[in-house]
Amino acid sequence: MTKKVLCAAFNAWLPFAIIIVIFSGLAYAAVQQNYRQSANDPQIQIAEDLASAIAQGQPADQIVPAQGTTELAKTLSPFVMIYSSTSTLIGSSALLNGKNPSFPTSVFDHVTLHGQWRQTWQPAPGVREAVVVTPFSGATSGFLVVGRSLREVEAREAQTEFMSGLAGIIALVLTFIVLLYFTNKAMKPRILEEMTLDVKLTENPPKPQ
Repeated sequence: MTKKVLCAAFNAWLPFAIIIVIFSGLAYAAVQQNYRQSANDPQIQIAEDLASAIAQGQPADQIVPAQGTTELAKTLSPFVMIYSSTSTLIGSSALLNGKNPSFPTSVFDHVTLHGQWRQTWQPAPGVREAVVVTPFSGATSGFLVVGRSLREVEAREAQTEFMSGLAGIIALVLTFIVLLYFTNKAMKPRILEEMTLDVKLTENPPKPQ
């Protein structure tokens, strides 16, 4: 196999390689976003159900205790934090290192203007939560913060990333091998002809005029 064959095979393979990389990335992004957006679903239901209960007269300070019970770094269970309209913590089921975690109350300005807020919150290194913030009104008004750990979701995302990368690499290698085989097969007669001509010229060099 000659350098010419390798170069020709590489040039033919390059467009396929670009397409494979793009589609592998898009496939991973689609699955990753599905995992991440689905992680919000339980919190959305809990937040909207609690907002409805408060609107129907249930006191907000009776939904969760003043001091949290769910240690965020150690559990996958959902948690609820309730803030007043002045961003004062009314109650919390969440704990972080034995204390009520400090949620960024600047988010409430966004919620007041645009409604429900869904985002990832990292209250401490290695602790990542899928959080939904919903406003409520009734006898009192304020904000519900409902979250759940992303630990298992991010483990699935990492596995998906590995599988997508592995599938992409296998596709790249197999594509190059196939193209190299067919390129070599197509160019072999011409290469043999050139080699034969070179041998003849070597054995019978042209006579000087």
